[in-house]
Order: sequence, then C-alpha cells, then structure tokens
Amino acid sequence: MKRRIKGNCLLFTLGGVVYGLLEIIWRKRTHWSMVLTGGFCFVALYKAFKLLSRIKQKHRRLTDCIVGAAVITISELISGFVFNIWLGLKVWSYKKMPFNFKGQICLFYSVLWGFLCLPASALCRAIDRKYDL
Repeated sequence: MKRRIKGNCLLFTLGGVVYGLLEIIWRKRTHWSMVLTGGFCFVALYKAFKLLSRIKQKHRRLTDCIVGAAVITISELISGFVFNIWLGLKVWSYKKMPFNFKGQICLFYSVLWGFLCLPASALCRAIDRKYDL
C-alpha cells in the first residue's frame, strides 16, 4: 500500500512538472491548476498504458495514442469546467478554435495530445519495467 502511494506521488510529481514545463515552452506561461491536471493525467496514463500492455495488440502505439488522447481530453474538460467555469480562473479558452466544446476542449489539442502520448507511453513503460509502480 505504501509503495503504491509513493509510486503514485512520484508519477503525479513527474507529470505535473513535465506538463508545466511543456506549457511554459508552448505558451510561455503556466498555471498551478495545469500542474495538478498534468500530474493527474500522468498517473491516469500510466495506469491505462499498464493495463493496455497486458492486452495483446496489433497496433499498440495507435491504441496508446487514441486512449491517451481520450484520457487527457477528458481530464482537460473536467479541469476546464472546475477551474475556468466553476472557479472562474480563466486559465485557457479554446472558444476561437474550430471544433471546440464550450471553449474547454478542441479537436486540435485532442490530436496533439494523441501525438504527445507516443513519448509518454514509452516513458510509462520504461518506468513500469524498472519500478513496477
């Protein structure tokens, strides 16, 4: 039990820091809520990729990208409703992007999340092989 909690804390911290840095590189700024969202996403991605690795798949990378994009997009939608709408923090808005949903998610970033899942799944599998969190 302690090992699982420690592992999840490590994954959460790694995901939050890496996502915060990616956002600073991409947008030149970040917000504390994005560090939390990035941490949550990485823990969820790790668990999803671990589960998917147990299933024999023909197109593993494509499956990782699709599942990962869905996990991140759903997380972004939930955090958007909490941080942007409910708390009114206005961290981001995709209202000007085509194919957006209430300005919280959009097709462009969902596809981008899918591509981002290629290195993320490789990192998750490397962590799983070495540490089995």
